[in-house]
Amino acid sequence: MSEKKVIAVVGATGAQGGGLVRAIAADDSSEFAARAITRDPGSEKGQALADSGVDVVQADLDDRASLERAFAGAHGVFGVTNFWEHFSPDKEIEQAGNIAEAARAAGAKHVIWSTLEDVREWVPLDDDRMPTLNERWKVPHFDGKGEADKEFTGRGLPVTLLRTSFYWENMIYFGMGPQRGEDGVLAITFPLGDSRLASMAAEDIGKTAYAIFKAGDEYIGKTVSIAGEHVTGAGMAASLSKALGEEVRYNAVTPDAYRGFGFPGADDLGNMFQMNAEFEAECCGPRDLEATRRLNPELKNFDMWLAENKSRIPVE
Repeated sequence: MSEKKVIAVVGATGAQGGGLVRAIAADDSSEFAARAITRDPGSEKGQALADSGVDVVQADLDDRASLERAFAGAHGVFGVTNFWEHFSPDKEIEQAGNIAEAARAAGAKHVIWSTLEDVREWVPLDDDRMPTLNERWKVPHFDGKGEADKEFTGRGLPVTLLRTSFYWENMIYFGMGPQRGEDGVLAITFPLGDSRLASMAAEDIGKTAYAIFKAGDEYIGKTVSIAGEHVTGAGMAASLSKALGEEVRYNAVTPDAYRGFGFPGADDLGNMFQMNAEFEAECCGPRDLEATRRLNPELKNFDMWLAENKSRIPVE
């Protein structure tokens, strides 16, 4: 183990980081070893990683010193932040700066930063096509990550910017799966119109990140945008109908209606789906499916993901 190159994985008990840790651990011939970075090693997920033989190290994204200790001696660093823990783009930017500075201090040879576009580059704050949120953001959970890119590039780090996609696990954990209406029929509800949504299995983000690390210097200094499928709302409904064995309709609401649903983050997500609908080419175009599949030959499309996960989607 000591001879292997260590990849320090932030968010190792989460969707993206967990996928990367599992991808490294599953490759018996790997030149890399995962160091799982988590805020709470004693958690059920943290303990499960330790029990499986993974090196688990405590660090907190709000504590730069703890990250510097956790990254010490690492060859690579995978950085990710979780907007939905606190709903603060400013906090994400600060945490990204802590990751970047700790990676610099550790002398990491390759950093992957899990990021998204800054939507304000497409829809300026004074553009009223979609509401500006908290006076500074269009899609806060995108914009903060996009703004944080410079925390890595500005330090001159050997970084790959990994632009991810909407992941289908949102149907399991985020309440975006089919809901049964008063008429008894299931429906998914998105303000996407007929546009395609770049989306993927969360596990494939980790697998693709692992391939980027394995490629050495090839992707350093580059932006890599990934997806498993570009799928419409109607297409998702058709796939869900087949997988679940009953009709699932696609309810195409307006962005304003979605923003008005009132759950935490509804305005952010309403803007996000509106952005995906109105900038389909800009979102889907860079997220080349074949390029993603070349990195990750096991890449799943939505039907493949459903075959494995349909029983996990809560349906009443």
